[in-house]
Order: sequence, then C-alpha cells, then structure tokens
Amino acid sequence: MFTLMQTRRLPHISLRIGRVHEVCGPSSRGFAAILSAPGAVFWIRETWLADTLHPLGLTSFRDPTLILTAVTQDQTDSLAVAEEALSDGASNAGALPYVVIEITRPLNLREGRRLQLAAKAGGTTGLCVIPEGMGSNAAETRWRASPVFDAQREDSTLMRWENIKNKSGTIGAWDVRWDSETRRLHVVSAAAL
Repeated sequence: MFTLMQTRRLPHISLRIGRVHEVCGPSSRGFAAILSAPGAVFWIRETWLADTLHPLGLTSFRDPTLILTAVTQDQTDSLAVAEEALSDGASNAGALPYVVIEITRPLNLREGRRLQLAAKAGGTTGLCVIPEGMGSNAAETRWRASPVFDAQREDSTLMRWENIKNKSGTIGAWDVRWDSETRRLHVVSAAAL
C-alpha cells in the first residue's frame, strides 16, 4: 500500500510531490493508476480521444470511486483545468493529491513551467501521460512504461518501467509486477522473469 509522504516511494522508484512528471508507452495508464493509489486522483483528458477512460477498468490497480474525471474540449482547456487542480492543494489541504493529464500535443516551456509552479504551490503531484517521443523540458522526470510478456502467467501484469529523464537523480529501469490481491507493486529481479 502506498502512503502519501514527502515522496511517493516504491523500491528505487519515486515521484516527487509538488512536481509534474511524464510517462509514455503502452502501460502508461497503468503506471498512472498504480502510482496515484491509494488517494484520490483527478484525471483530465480531451473529449475527442477515441478511447474512453473507464474507472472500473482500473479496479485491479486502485479504488475506482476515488478517480474523478474531467473531459475538456482541447488541450488548452485541459491545461487550464490541470493548473487549477494542481494549485488547489494549498487551499484544500491536499484534497486532490494527484492530477493526471493526458497530453496530445507537445507542451511549450511556458505551459510546462506553469504546471510546475501550480504543483509546487499546491503540494500536488502531477503526471502527464504523453505520446511516445514527446515531452516537455519542464518535466521533473520522464518514464516509459511497457508490458513484458510472461509465458508462465496467463494474465500477466509484468511491466518494465524506465526512468528516461530525471532532473534531480539517476535514471534506470525496473521490471515490476502488480499484485492486485495485496495491491502492492513488486520489483522483479531478472532471475525471477
């Protein structure tokens, strides 16, 4: 179980509170759902996106009743809503400790910096779900989350999480497995694969 402390920690994996991070890759939504547990998360996405975020689809990762969704017309609206939600933590004692924004076009430095300032002011963690190869210079960290095939399990939740950008630390890669029964993330050694 994750606890809200100064950092959101997993073995060797953490997202700093009061900062905005990025994740790309086919398992990016799972990454966001796992790291935002157990508290409330505000998930922002554009209305024109073909796929739909359904909170019940994330039940194995977290409590779907704690996922608040906002659907916006375009990325400009998404960024405005995200900025407000990120900065709101200061006035509402961390009511929304985690904000996820699905990004569809590259952020310019001004937009990225505004999100960082809002997260810092609100003491909130932001995570931008971005397309592969896209990213903002303002992001604190950037991750790539990909599924890993596991022939021994029919319903594998094995993933590879790579930290591909880190402004204040090292980069690396970890193979992780989500245990939906205990709601814990396990770092898997290469020998266990």
